[in-house]
Amino acid sequence: MTDFDLNNPQDAWQLKYSDVLWRFGQDLQALHRTNPWPDQHLLPQAINSLMTELWDAGFSQTEIRDAFDAAIADMPRYAAGQERRP
Repeated sequence: MTDFDLNNPQDAWQLKYSDVLWRFGQDLQALHRTNPWPDQHLLPQAINSLMTELWDAGFSQTEIRDAFDAAIADMPRYAAGQERRP
């Protein structure tokens, strides 16, 4: 495990970054479990909304597309061949 120094701005930034993304995933999972419209799948809507929020925040279409493409390309390595986390 890596030790972080909260007095180091780079370490503090990394922890904040990780926390924001972890909370986003946890919040989406909670919404997914309680979705009152089972015929409307949450994840496609959430990813689309994330894309529009990124664009509204000033990221370019190319930056967003490249980021999504890179994430999809990296998924097999991260998931190690599993369809879903056990």
